[in-house]
Amino acid sequence: MDRVNKVLDEMLKEEIPAMLLLKEENIFYISGFKPSGFSILVLKDDPLLLVSKMDGEEASKTSRIPFQEFESLKELKNIIKHQKFAKLGIEESMKIGFYNKIKNNFDMEINDVIERSRMIKTSDEINSIKKSISIAEKSFNQLEFKKKEWELAAELEYLMRINGSQNEAFETIVASGSRSSLPHAHPTSNKLEYPLLIDWGAVWENYSSDCTRTRVETEKQEEVLNICLEAQKETIKSIKPGVSACEIDKVARDVIKDYGYGDNFIHSTGHGVGLEVHEKPSISSREEITLEKNMVITIEPGIYLEGEWGVRIEDIVLIKNKARKLSKLPSVIQ
Repeated sequence: MDRVNKVLDEMLKEEIPAMLLLKEENIFYISGFKPSGFSILVLKDDPLLLVSKMDGEEASKTSRIPFQEFESLKELKNIIKHQKFAKLGIEESMKIGFYNKIKNNFDMEINDVIERSRMIKTSDEINSIKKSISIAEKSFNQLEFKKKEWELAAELEYLMRINGSQNEAFETIVASGSRSSLPHAHPTSNKLEYPLLIDWGAVWENYSSDCTRTRVETEKQEEVLNICLEAQKETIKSIKPGVSACEIDKVARDVIKDYGYGDNFIHSTGHGVGLEVHEKPSISSREEITLEKNMVITIEPGIYLEGEWGVRIEDIVLIKNKARKLSKLPSVIQ
């Protein structure tokens, strides 16, 4: 219950006596139970998990906190009213439909204390992420490249499952030729061309990985990829506890800008990875969060020439006294 007590202490500092959690990643983080259907966790001094009937057996095996079957919204309101909380914390991800059903009953305030707690990983969480990375990289090394985009994506996802992944961390990106200028392109029936950009991730014990590699063909493509590699290297060197996320983003952006491609780096430098493939902190120009030990983040500079092609390199790093790259896959693939 150390994790629960840690979060409760933070809630107390922020004068939030209780929180209502519906997001499955937050429920898992607190309870150890990952719902397959609708569940609600009332996080208070004596937390209570409400689960659907079909999840009861799984909750009995995995939940670290007491649970009971969810019967009705009226029951939930009665449980909360009985405690007479002055304020009720809610997640920013709460759906507006659910919010509208309870907003007139309680004084509610959006709070991200769970997401902030999730930024700092335990040794078990770090080990799960490392295993997820190893599955993703092993699967990539087993790929055969003589395929269409969607066939390559399907084979990579199949190999990850065979190698132990629970599922894909996100829809695998395979973008080749001119479509590589689209950072989040969906695979198509197109035959593979160059550059060939592949972005993929596995999941192990609910923890995700995220990696991108780009195969290039021409001298110009190699030149631009090398700029991204330099930007990533310099950025990773600059990471240490106490530095703000926006400062880290600026390092990558400045390298790319110096080569004349500043306007072609069109997304953030990275993001946190854990129970979600994109979570706090964002490594972007607008994020002022200070980096801390045991944060796990991606560093993924990219250059995209609209209508022509694009390249990206992405690896996961663990922050200790400095950044440790967890990815083992070579940065340049043939």
